[in-house]
Amino acid sequence: MMFSHIQRIAILRALQLGDLLCAVPAFRALRAAFPHAHITLIGLPWANTFQQRFSHYIDEVMVFPGYPGLPEQPPDPGAFNTFMSSVKSKHYDLILQMQGNGTLVNPLVQSMGARYTAGFTPKGTVPESELFVLYPEDLHEIERHLYLLEQLGIPPAGRHLEFPLTSADRDSLRSLQLPCDDYTYICVHPGSRAAWRQWPPPCFAAMADHLADQGWKIVLTGSIEEKELTLAVKSYMRFPALDVAGELSLGGMAMLIKRSRALISNCTGVSHIAAATATPSVIISMDGEPHRWAPLNTHLHCTTDWTRHNDFDRMLIKADELLARTESRCYHRA
Repeated sequence: MMFSHIQRIAILRALQLGDLLCAVPAFRALRAAFPHAHITLIGLPWANTFQQRFSHYIDEVMVFPGYPGLPEQPPDPGAFNTFMSSVKSKHYDLILQMQGNGTLVNPLVQSMGARYTAGFTPKGTVPESELFVLYPEDLHEIERHLYLLEQLGIPPAGRHLEFPLTSADRDSLRSLQLPCDDYTYICVHPGSRAAWRQWPPPCFAAMADHLADQGWKIVLTGSIEEKELTLAVKSYMRFPALDVAGELSLGGMAMLIKRSRALISNCTGVSHIAAATATPSVIISMDGEPHRWAPLNTHLHCTTDWTRHNDFDRMLIKADELLARTESRCYHRA
């Protein structure tokens, strides 16, 4: 269904980095369909930094105050009424529910007063209107939101991810003065927002040692909150490693990943940065959902579902195979 006279659009997706990066192809398609519309992301407070990087798709962020049942942040009842008044005052032409299957938030979104409301609705239910589609459980997260837009008559504009890099990102990386050249090191990222989604530190350490034994320098990455993890990995290693956890901005870390030979990580935000920067990666999926989150380019990225294939030796083979088939990336190797 094509919309007419759409000037103001809001998207509810109050989620984390990986969730937003996987929605970028949908944001790109939406912008291509409505090049002159004002597009607002209703997101978590950190999404302001996302908007600054993706200002060509998102014009502003409205901070979501949380909602009962949503795990990303505790709800703030005091801020909720102010938030709803602000949303309604914008008189949006279209609000897209891209938060999830809609079980919790569809009534909320429909109460926001938009001319049109569209999004997902749970399987086994009757869609709220012809602008709601049944949540496709079997699709990749990238494909899922493109599918929603296609059902609304908005064609895709590519499935590829993006992570625009800036001079500030280059400066952040340069400030570290890493003692290694581009493409001579491998990033190892042991963190993830939820502990149950983290491959054990001894496994990361053994993988890092395997790669260091081949001559690659190892750089341990993470946020300041993940410093304990990187220190644990380093303590298990036989070879030396550079630990830069907490020392880079998000953009600086993305620049570090882009200039690395490869990334070894859990299935988390940096795995999508690797996909966006075309950095070869070995991704360990601890949640059993690689069909939903794994990078789409299987030549550049090797994803293992550890809940089904928890064979460490197999992981070493997969890493060696990945490095062999992406050997052209090492042209700067000393």
